[in-house]
Amino acid sequence: MVYLTKGVCSRQISFEVTEGKVHNVRYVGGCNGNTQGVAALVEGMAVEEAIRRLKGIRCGSKPTSCPDQLATALENYLKTV
Repeated sequence: MVYLTKGVCSRQISFEVTEGKVHNVRYVGGCNGNTQGVAALVEGMAVEEAIRRLKGIRCGSKPTSCPDQLATALENYLKTV
């Protein structure tokens, strides 16, 4: 799935879900080290657990962040399955 982010430095997040687990998260743009870290941490994690851990994280004064946007993307994914 590809998700176009809103309100953050990254422009896009792509990921796969296999048997309810998150795989191959890739950010386009954003802080490279941070987005790679988030992607590595959620690899193989259950979708619901990733949402629970990432939802609501903010970046500075922004109301969202790259991790929060991944949670939103995963929530959108759940609406389609």
